[in-house]
Amino acid sequence: MKTTKIQILPVFAGLVFALGLALGGMTRADVVLGFLDVTGAWDPSLAFVMAGAVLFNFVAFRLILKRPNPFWRSDFQVPANKKVDRRLVLGAAIFGIGWGLAGICPGPSLVTVTNLAQPALVFVLGMLGGVWAFRLWDQSTKRG
Repeated sequence: MKTTKIQILPVFAGLVFALGLALGGMTRADVVLGFLDVTGAWDPSLAFVMAGAVLFNFVAFRLILKRPNPFWRSDFQVPANKKVDRRLVLGAAIFGIGWGLAGICPGPSLVTVTNLAQPALVFVLGMLGGVWAFRLWDQSTKRG
């Protein structure tokens, strides 16, 4: 019975996340691009979506990490590296440029691709290609 809960919980969480993205407008490139257009017809609605998400996570993470362990694991898997280095800044910049050019963020793109919309399909294929290329590059730099 416990195994079934572990498998169902992530699916349920993913569905709630997808619903939130769709309701918040994050799956619509025109809404995202409107938010990024601060010198033109700026649409501040996504600022409220972002503020709500940040506030919820700010509170939830503090409450969750006070627990001795997660519900279905023996320990929390929290990143130990807190260093801001060139690799992190460069990755964040590439992510931001891609997001700004397309008006599609990786999470919402996975929701939008279910509509089989061509821009979302192209974006997701490009994103997966970027992940694959980075892994090849990262492995080659670690070897030699």
